[in-house]
Amino acid sequence: MTGDRAQTEAQEIAEILKDYRVVAVVGLSAEPERPSYRVAQYLKEHGYRIIPVNPGCEEILGEKCYPSLEDIPFPVEVVDIFRKVEAIPAIVEEAIRLKAKAVWMQLGLVEPASAQKARNAGLKVVMDHCLKVEHARLFKD
Repeated sequence: MTGDRAQTEAQEIAEILKDYRVVAVVGLSAEPERPSYRVAQYLKEHGYRIIPVNPGCEEILGEKCYPSLEDIPFPVEVVDIFRKVEAIPAIVEEAIRLKAKAVWMQLGLVEPASAQKARNAGLKVVMDHCLKVEHARLFKD
């Protein structure tokens, strides 16, 4: 990653974490030992509204669970992805249709074509970073 791109990404990370509070967690597991659960729990504890997206659950972390992004009946700001790379293009398409503000691909997830498509649609994009780690780093809690 070039220095300019790294700086832009760092700025986007900070803006997302400061400006957006409604986070749809796609692929959120109901199992407390899973990374998606720990990240969502952390965000909820730090004042973010968490919307679980998992077709196999009705509720996670005390929040109503939705089968897909398009089933959420209110605006979503950040789409946090905990799914396999192959699922990312369809998730990004949904995020664009729903006019989300940002797409966040968790650690190990990189899908440049989908990232570019999201950016072209005006969304901020973060790839291969953990939302929890970045929040803790920026806000030193």
